[in-house]
Amino acid sequence: MPYLASARTTERPAAGRAHPTPGHGWRSRLAVVLTTLVSLGVVVGLGGSPATAAPAPVGYAPGDLDEGGTDDLREKLEAASKGYVDAKAKLDRSVKRQKELAEELARLRTEVAARSEQVAELAGMAYRTGRLGQVSALLNSGSPASLLDRAAALDRVAANENRALRDLRATLDAETRAKAALDREIREQRKQVEVMETRKRQAERALAAANSGGPSSGVSGRAATAKPAPRNPDGSWPPESCSVNDPTPADGCITPRTLHALNQAKAAGFTRYVSCYRPGGSGEHPKGRACDFAAQKNGFGGVATGGDRTYGNNLAAFFVKNADRLGVLYVIWFKQIWLPSSGWKAYNGGNGDPSSDHTNHVHLSVY
Repeated sequence: MPYLASARTTERPAAGRAHPTPGHGWRSRLAVVLTTLVSLGVVVGLGGSPATAAPAPVGYAPGDLDEGGTDDLREKLEAASKGYVDAKAKLDRSVKRQKELAEELARLRTEVAARSEQVAELAGMAYRTGRLGQVSALLNSGSPASLLDRAAALDRVAANENRALRDLRATLDAETRAKAALDREIREQRKQVEVMETRKRQAERALAAANSGGPSSGVSGRAATAKPAPRNPDGSWPPESCSVNDPTPADGCITPRTLHALNQAKAAGFTRYVSCYRPGGSGEHPKGRACDFAAQKNGFGGVATGGDRTYGNNLAAFFVKNADRLGVLYVIWFKQIWLPSSGWKAYNGGNGDPSSDHTNHVHLSVY
């Protein structure tokens, strides 16, 4: 059932599975308590003996409290992906600046050639006539008025020669500066490429240490083009806090960029159950930078098959195609994780259930 951006929704529970109800304060407090108990691994009974594992807090994908991995893995993936995205933004900015400087340099070189030709012509004329020729022209003037006219004309010739030389020097200096700036941008490009490669290795080492990151079949599906989220003038992502209302039944806050991704997914037709904010635990959910998109129509259920899996494939493909527009850090779906640096990789950080294996929902984390 689709969520509503302007009001809470009440989901009809699937058979044998609890679903979220409209948001109230008691739900958030209950969620914090349950999350704490789950982090301890047990729920303590009245007699003090361990009982069964605590259910996931309302509004969360059961088993997805830790996004299917460890705190250390998530921190490393977040750092590596952020570093990669930052470096890519700087690389894109450098490539754009290089293009502008190359065009400027080409224009200046054409101007230098034209001005050099003009100066050469003036120099040749001065060589042929010499200063004595100019004085002779003055002496041969037929009248005082003619003498003054010729003197003024000679002054203009001298001024034109000086101006042509000054313009040539200025253009040559501008060409030198443009060439130096272009060289700096080329060095910056090489630097950012090295940073991106380093971040890629960091992410892949973190996955390998968690017995993940191996070859993956990837995900294919139809994907529309999303509207880009706002960036800084230099192309970087502005920092954002958990400051806007979460319109999903999870009942909390999310970042403006998360809300943008959520709304863009909805506009693209992905309107099934979604849960974003999480008051406790680790990962991106408590920061308001992650959402879980159920593959089934009625919420988080078993392993997605048939049309439900196609829905998940198309949704994951949508986020991957629009990763640069939406500020995607990573996408997890069907035991695979997509990273900006490495593409799709195997992801085996789950506990064997559909939610921690991400076989019943698509997990999205944004910058």
